[in-house]
Amino acid sequence: MSDPSHPSSGPDTAVDENRLEELISEAQKALPFELTDLANRCASALGLDTASIYLVDLQQRLLIPLDEALDPLPVDHSPAGWAYRTVSPRVDAADDGLIIWMPLIDGAERLGVLAVRTASQDEVRMRRSRMLAHLFAMLITSKRACSDWLHARSRTAPMQLPAEMLRAFLPPRTVGSRRCVSTAVLEPAYDIAGDAYDHSVIKNVLHTMILDSMGHDLTAGLTTSVAMAAARNARRGGGDLADVVGSVDRALAEWLPDQFCTGVLCRLDAVTGVLHWVNCGHPPPLLIRAERVLAGALDSPPQPPIGLAGPLAPVARQVHETRLEPGDCVLLYTDGVVEARDAEGAEFGLDRFTDFIIRSNAAGQRPAEVLRLLIHAILDYQRNRLRDDVTILLFEWRPQRR
Repeated sequence: MSDPSHPSSGPDTAVDENRLEELISEAQKALPFELTDLANRCASALGLDTASIYLVDLQQRLLIPLDEALDPLPVDHSPAGWAYRTVSPRVDAADDGLIIWMPLIDGAERLGVLAVRTASQDEVRMRRSRMLAHLFAMLITSKRACSDWLHARSRTAPMQLPAEMLRAFLPPRTVGSRRCVSTAVLEPAYDIAGDAYDHSVIKNVLHTMILDSMGHDLTAGLTTSVAMAAARNARRGGGDLADVVGSVDRALAEWLPDQFCTGVLCRLDAVTGVLHWVNCGHPPPLLIRAERVLAGALDSPPQPPIGLAGPLAPVARQVHETRLEPGDCVLLYTDGVVEARDAEGAEFGLDRFTDFIIRSNAAGQRPAEVLRLLIHAILDYQRNRLRDDVTILLFEWRPQRR
């Protein structure tokens, strides 16, 4: 595995390729709880000392080690958290050498960090640490889908049944491509019911959706779950945005005729910037351009909520269209965001909400980090006692990125 483009830093840079191949092959069959030992052996094969895996918790406040003998680390105010927040490596002094904190990233999704211990720092060790982080990010993603243990390690509190059911349907917090990125957050993390988000990239098209179902119980969670399944079924069948909304309308009317939800569904062509959207009884999307909100840019005539049956059902959904400019952000949210209240009863409000995002973007924060900070600000504002579910989805069109 020598790389002639990088200079050698000494005799300890040699790698036993046969041993490394054995470990990578072993990784395919390794159980999730065995990843800690496997990471250490892979690090040793690469001429490093040890490697420890930390996964971020559901609320993105802690980095929780897979090694149960280690303590969690705060996302804020720690070298490990800095690597997670900035998606950049961080080198920190240790008693017996150095720790290289490498972000664990799957595509656009931040999973946690990898702590690589090594005697010294050079280009070869940094490159191999990065390779190790890429490998274990893919392993964690592939094994998380069928591992209750990995899910449990990222939790800090018991999860209620409606939240458990809905989280089984939620996609990763962040998805994207070279041209666009979509990221979302949802609180309360362990007791959600009616709110949900969805996003997916199909070739050069980004699909996004936010939903708010009637009620705050298991039935509300079931409603949003059926809605997401119907939307995905239509998308995967090649349907356009009108087909997707129609599929959700019919599914709820047929299977849950007494339930409905509000929502916004969007379709962004990431090559041309053309955005289509449908608003079904929900707060209108917000368009942020050049660090300001374009008031009313994505407003549209009111349409009924999704899932109404009988005479209340809409004859046809109206799909709206606009063209984004490079760098534009579109913000979808549920009403629990702006209705959060402090101890004196003052609402968090739309102006405070959008100003936070604009200032964070201007400070160079990545979209996923902007929403992490924002959801924590809303929780702090309401003293961690939300009156309603809070869901926020932000997507950006960045066609100039390569």
